Amino acid sequence: MSWLLAFVGFAALILIHEFGHFAAAKLTGMRVERFSLFFPPTIARVRRGETEYAIGLVPLGGYVKITGMNPEEELPAEVRSRAYFAQPVWKRVVVILAGPAMNLLLAFVLMLAFFWFLGPREPARTVAAVERDYPAAGELRPGDEIVAVDGRRGGAAELAEQLQTHRCPGALRPGCRAATPARVTVRRGERTFEIALRPLYDEQARRMRLGFRFSPDGPRRSLPFADSVQTAASNFWFVARETALLPLRLLDAEKRREISGVVGGYEVTRRTIVVDAADAIPIIAVISLSLAIVNLFPFLPLDGGHIFWALVEKVRRKPVRAAVMERSGAIGFALVLMLFLIGLTNDIGRLTNEGFQVR
Repeated sequence: MSWLLAFVGFAALILIHEFGHFAAAKLTGMRVERFSLFFPPTIARVRRGETEYAIGLVPLGGYVKITGMNPEEELPAEVRSRAYFAQPVWKRVVVILAGPAMNLLLAFVLMLAFFWFLGPREPARTVAAVERDYPAAGELRPGDEIVAVDGRRGGAAELAEQLQTHRCPGALRPGCRAATPARVTVRRGERTFEIALRPLYDEQARRMRLGFRFSPDGPRRSLPFADSVQTAASNFWFVARETALLPLRLLDAEKRREISGVVGGYEVTRRTIVVDAADAIPIIAVISLSLAIVNLFPFLPLDGGHIFWALVEKVRRKPVRAAVMERSGAIGFALVLMLFLIGLTNDIGRLTNEGFQVR
């Protein structure tokens, strides 16, 4: 069932993107020949008026075919006035921008709904894992419940905050131990006891740690509407910024390994649905947002490429030759193919090695 739900989620992202193009084209008076979910060969089709609605066999995207997308195409006189390149620049930009805009809108709505109605899970007070070479090693076990730290009770956040009151003597340095021990109250089965552990400074995390992780299976905490808007906007901006910087990651070997593709996004969504379907909502939101930003890169055949050349035409006050756009399209296609292959290679590596960690 998780395979089907993940597939439906990805199909919905494609459908809403193409619907944006379709609706804008109809509203601006352009002639839409075909609206297809997925790519040919076509396995189902139906015609309503001048538009054919189809489903393709290859589930790698979808498309809206608008009459006259090729400026050099010969068209019958009766449809020439409604062709894409016969329209003013602003109409063309609106039609092309509508696809990514729908994905941007969907991403924000999903993020807002998640934080407002569901909320992320708070970490439980149960120990999920203990790290070697840290104070907790040999003292705590997975399944232990941390009842209090220095007598202070509360959730995982409050307990972690109390640990930060134990500081290294002098300046912080990697691996330094706190001058005073933290008194950790532990419940293990039917027994409750207290142990004294001196936190050490983790330079990477930039905080004092005992070396264990809380279980992520705590209760969900929804946020008030205003906080939900703020949190959704913050996450939206972070993902948008990181996606926009994606081409720069190609220049760094370490960051190239972080790039994920369609396979990775699909597999993470599927596995998250297995663990907790609600947690798939923000993942789908992130994928929708990333899809929109990547589509806005100014290279053909991406949507951003069409917008770029339409604006160039507006500035030049005359159409750009098709040959020029075709040459630029080769560059854009090469970039898209490179990102796809890097993401696919990384995804295969994760599938065959450590897998996609969803918890």
